[in-house]
Amino acid sequence: MPCASNTPSPARQRNRPFLRWRGRRSLGWVPSKGRDLKREGEAFRFAGNTFRVFHSRPLPDGKIKDGTNFSCDARGHWFLNIVIEVAQAHARPVRRGIGIDLGLKDFAALSTGEKIDNPRLLRLLADKLAIAQRARKWRQATNLHARVSNARRDFHHKLSTRIVREFDHIAVGNVNAAGLAKTRLAKSVLDAGWSSFRSMLRYKATAHGAWYEEVNESFSSRVCSSCASETGPKGVADLGIRSWICSECGTWHDRDTNSALNILFRSGHRTPAEGIPAL
Repeated sequence: MPCASNTPSPARQRNRPFLRWRGRRSLGWVPSKGRDLKREGEAFRFAGNTFRVFHSRPLPDGKIKDGTNFSCDARGHWFLNIVIEVAQAHARPVRRGIGIDLGLKDFAALSTGEKIDNPRLLRLLADKLAIAQRARKWRQATNLHARVSNARRDFHHKLSTRIVREFDHIAVGNVNAAGLAKTRLAKSVLDAGWSSFRSMLRYKATAHGAWYEEVNESFSSRVCSSCASETGPKGVADLGIRSWICSECGTWHDRDTNSALNILFRSGHRTPAEGIPAL
């Protein structure tokens, strides 16, 4: 006697309506209402099932909101993403401000003079990834991509947390990552992950009561941060010039640090001790 099957027939599969809000190559994703997910100690109850989870970090007390979902990554690992309503943090007084110039040679130059090395995580595994792809070892290639993604996310989290804890106002240049991703610099731009880093800075600043602002960085490397004169190197031909001396006031500048200082000066909140040139 043939057994029954819940698998739809090929004809029904073809005629099934396509969900426009999901891409044809989208990963697994199961949305849920906040009221449908219940806490049971360290586990959660949903649709009559109990899910025991590993907490990536302690969950705050608060109401579970809509937007909570189950998601599956490229390696088939499932995650429960929980949205919780928390009280808004009180704004901190602005005592220390920081300007950040994002780049490729150095991941970021800070207005304090510090430079953050670019880990170039994709390049570290580029040879292994190319070998796996040529051999059509797709599972190995997926795992390598996941290693790069996890390492990049860890780098962004640690750096953004440190900056938010140390500074009350954060100004970041609005470099067009999407536009540069269409040029010959695409691989390096995507490996740096500027958009992801800025997103982390934004929500962490909000959670900690700090100020966050994205500033127009046009000509920030050309303008002298001391006298506001446009005496710096300009154009594609002068990109190799990493330091210069202002012909108006004689101040020596590191190109990236000067850009970070101008980003800070153009923002709406500045450290009082910095001094504000007339830009």
